[in-house]
Amino acid sequence: MGLERHKSSVSRIASAIRQFYERREPFRINHGSTNSTRPIRRKNEVDISDLRNVLRVDPETRTALVEPNVPMDRLVEATMKYGLVPPVVMEFPGITAGGGFAGTAGESSSFRYGFFDRTINYVEMVMADGTVMKVSESENQDLCRGAAGAVGTLGVTTLMELQLVEAKKFVKATYLPQRSVRESITNVHAETLNESNDYVDGILYGPDHGVVVAGEMTNDMPDTAKVQTFSRAWDPWYYLHVKDKTRTGNSPVVDYIPLAEYLFRYDRGGFWVGRAAFHYFNFPFNRATRWFLDDFLHTRMLYRALHSSGESHRFVVQDLAVPYSNAETFIDYTSEKLGIWPLWLCPLKQSPKPTFHPHSTVPSPGFTEDQMLNIGVWGFGPKDPEQSITANRDLEHRLRELGGMKWFYAHTYYGEDEFWNMYDREWYDRLRAKYNATTLPSVYDKIKIDVEADRKERAESWSRKIRGVRPLGGLFGIRNAIKSGEYHIHRNSEWKWKG
Repeated sequence: MGLERHKSSVSRIASAIRQFYERREPFRINHGSTNSTRPIRRKNEVDISDLRNVLRVDPETRTALVEPNVPMDRLVEATMKYGLVPPVVMEFPGITAGGGFAGTAGESSSFRYGFFDRTINYVEMVMADGTVMKVSESENQDLCRGAAGAVGTLGVTTLMELQLVEAKKFVKATYLPQRSVRESITNVHAETLNESNDYVDGILYGPDHGVVVAGEMTNDMPDTAKVQTFSRAWDPWYYLHVKDKTRTGNSPVVDYIPLAEYLFRYDRGGFWVGRAAFHYFNFPFNRATRWFLDDFLHTRMLYRALHSSGESHRFVVQDLAVPYSNAETFIDYTSEKLGIWPLWLCPLKQSPKPTFHPHSTVPSPGFTEDQMLNIGVWGFGPKDPEQSITANRDLEHRLRELGGMKWFYAHTYYGEDEFWNMYDREWYDRLRAKYNATTLPSVYDKIKIDVEADRKERAESWSRKIRGVRPLGGLFGIRNAIKSGEYHIHRNSEWKWKG
């Protein structure tokens, strides 16, 4: 029944896309909610929002047949009923499987498996001319690798078969205190070489306080240990909990965390971005206020509110990958220029080139050459819009100088020539021509910020001016987040171990 409904939906989508193709008109995909911080445009859309089901989980082959709008919490809920879990699960419950394929999606298991798309066996796509195709490493490999990370500019993802691995009840999370940036970078890399680790990431709270987190799936927990959770309103926020555990002393500290709780440990507070909301509203930030406002402090609500508030232009939300050898230099730069702490450290296995995923050919002596280090820089930038643009442009320039690349989900200010000097335009244009995708917006068209258009809107739009008055913009953002249904999605969300 599910597959028949799916085929009917794909037929409708293919027909709509074919009509755009025949009129030689570009179109965009409406898949529902988004975690992007780019401005949202609503013109010439193809609606694929009904493709939101896990159609099959096969314990024998350890695979799941998944439609693109399945969010991570629903995916994990479906697979864990069979004692299985995807190898790479994005840290926010609302990120979708399709978004993980079309964008750049890595998590703390990506040092081993690579980006999310590298754990997909095959993808069903509707091409720009309405043709339905199957792509994989053995069938249309060039399209499979090209579409991963190309933000939907080569075709529309309608189905994928995901690999699964054995799930265990807990993640034994070992917090390793670090007392310098260099030590944190070195030891994040060292933990990726430990074969017992299933997950590795790190948090830099400041220049002299970092934590490397090594996670190992296990079914066993000592009788003396307590289960640590992070999803309930009175639970601690994960990053604050780890900070408190490692504030003093240099000895490792261990938590036993239920697997799904670990996978979505950063949801409450959106890592630490949620703390900025308290700063914005000049509201006390403590355990009681976090408990009281908990429904509004999960990532689904936070991202929708940030979009609608008008504050996204001044909020730096950037994921940036650099070679290990240049990571300390880059962090020194962000500290001096932006003063944003904490920072997230996530080791990532690079994808085969050419690719739109972050990649580098800059050598990293003493480090694993096929890895880069993702640095998450999230916090308030300059309030003045022009200064904010300058800060983002400087960040892009410095990143490039150090052999790094950024994720496309955030504000992107590269000029067109500058952008294509970083990525393989000939390869991409050949794919667009071969698969009849030239009527679709290009990657650059889709991600660029039109600075002049934004300046004009700021000058002429009363809505922008009103939202620029604190706290009206924030209240407007909260209202829209509730109205959009993100509030109710969170209220009805629940993930539990089903083993």
